[in-house]
Amino acid sequence: MNSAFYKSPIGWLEIVEENNFIVEIKFLDDDSISNSKKSENVLKDSVQQLEEYFFGKRTEFELPLNPKGTEFQKTVWIELQNIPFGKTISYMDMAKRLGDPKVIRAAGTANGKNPIAIIIPCHRVVGSDGSLTGYAGGLKRKQWLLEHESAQGSLF
Repeated sequence: MNSAFYKSPIGWLEIVEENNFIVEIKFLDDDSISNSKKSENVLKDSVQQLEEYFFGKRTEFELPLNPKGTEFQKTVWIELQNIPFGKTISYMDMAKRLGDPKVIRAAGTANGKNPIAIIIPCHRVVGSDGSLTGYAGGLKRKQWLLEHESAQGSLF
């Protein structure tokens, strides 16, 4: 496994690569991290695409992903990638997309365990009333990401 670090407008991200696949992107709270040395192509591509996303030049990612999780979690994470840039859905909408409204809690749990922040856009799932609910990176970051995408969405 190799890692790269990227200082985004909402904090440091650690990007983890294994066998030329991105397996994890997570927020870090340590501001003392410095940029990593030049690394694998997939990590360079990830940093470049994240930078383009944060600076309003990218709405979709084109990276090889291999998140680690159960088959159900992977199904949820694939479905998350079908939520259009700048849009949100509710947890109930997600359960319905998965074919069974009864899996709402399991879908919410899988959403919360998403190991690849931003690229697998779990931040686009909100409460049925539109309220911001849990986000591993914190609700301030979730709000920032949704506002960023909403503002950019009108440009594309």
